[in-house]
Amino acid sequence: MGCGSCSSGGCTPGGCKSNGSCLTDGGCSKLDVYDWLSDMDLPSNFKPFPYVEIRFKGARKDFYRNDENIYLEAGELVAVETTTGGYDIGHVTLTGELVRMQMKRKRVTEEKAPLKIYRKATTQDVDKWKNAKEKESETMHKARTIALELGLAMKLSDVEYQGDRSKATFYYTAEGRVDFRELIKKLAESFRVRIEMRQIGMRQEASRLGGIGSCGRELCCSTWLTDFKTVSTSAARYQNLSLNTLKLAGQCGKLKCCLNYELDTYMDALKTIPNHADRLKTEKGEARLQKTDIFKQIMWFSYFGEDNTWIPVEVDRVKEIQEMNKKGEKPEDLRDLALITEELKVAEKSFDYENVVGQDSLTRLDEKARKNKNNTRNKNRNKNTRPEKSTVTTESKPQNTTAEPKIKTLDGVASTPENRPKKNNRNKNRRNNNKKPDQD
Repeated sequence: MGCGSCSSGGCTPGGCKSNGSCLTDGGCSKLDVYDWLSDMDLPSNFKPFPYVEIRFKGARKDFYRNDENIYLEAGELVAVETTTGGYDIGHVTLTGELVRMQMKRKRVTEEKAPLKIYRKATTQDVDKWKNAKEKESETMHKARTIALELGLAMKLSDVEYQGDRSKATFYYTAEGRVDFRELIKKLAESFRVRIEMRQIGMRQEASRLGGIGSCGRELCCSTWLTDFKTVSTSAARYQNLSLNTLKLAGQCGKLKCCLNYELDTYMDALKTIPNHADRLKTEKGEARLQKTDIFKQIMWFSYFGEDNTWIPVEVDRVKEIQEMNKKGEKPEDLRDLALITEELKVAEKSFDYENVVGQDSLTRLDEKARKNKNNTRNKNRNKNTRPEKSTVTTESKPQNTTAEPKIKTLDGVASTPENRPKKNNRNKNRRNNNKKPDQD
């Protein structure tokens, strides 16, 4: 983790003092819970809550009973009991009275959490656990190859070894039921461990694998979100978002969980927005609703045929016009009731620096492309309007066929058959003299 090249002796992280090698998935602060009761002194006769919250690979958390009353702190490694025998290694995330609240919130009773904590993890336990973690990547690639050879319609997303390397749990996603009995046989022969196949959903897969969202931060499901609530497209409609599946879907392929974060605030603000206000009747015509600013309480309307001209009207004025329409009355023009404020006027923003290359304009690239397109269009237009070159520029007068043609010489004197120079017949006579007489 440390660079080792700076004067401070290497940039090793703090925290648990393991220098970044504590094998916690994604860092020491992943899925942590703040214990706000840790600084409070308990009464003298008060018995601490005997259950502890333990976190394993991914977002898996379970509650274990601390029968031996071992003093544990958050972040420590412990060896815990498993249902299939052996032991597993996990991190302590929460102790004390907050565990009682977490169990109540997740509806986990003491009868449903019968497993217990064995001990704090020793050096041998940690070494064995590290070796198991190093084999997970290789095991995953081999298991995927075997699944492809068998032709199974499933996707192996992750594998988790138990702390004692006696069991391997394979997490997969599939659209339907998969018969993986033959796969389990081949995996058991290849890895010599007990095999468990566990099907998970798309969101659980994203929480285990992690990633970076469209906001530029780590996925909420892999850092702090533990429960997945249903998300519907109505949440996007209430927030006036475009119903584009590419923008609304996360890396799991489902709707983003963050659509529910501000939904309650929008629902409270929508209570003051009038219903069935899509159309308002006026003397000039019928105005249609184009946009609603929920928090500013402004609704924008436009007349038929004037879609480019939007008229802002306050919500209270819209309610008044609705009451008038119910009574059969109509206002003369919606512009008379329009809201005109300085906020709605587009004012040029003055900068304290010189905008040299136009980096402050969000549409600077579009304007440049538009200018280039107009320039090419003007060039093509000039080419089309330019007159073509022709051999005959003026109309020639009809010539008299009987007259002798005149030929213009280099001296500028017109040449006629009478004043033309006679051809030299010397070459012709020489050819005739060179002819051989015919032989008899």
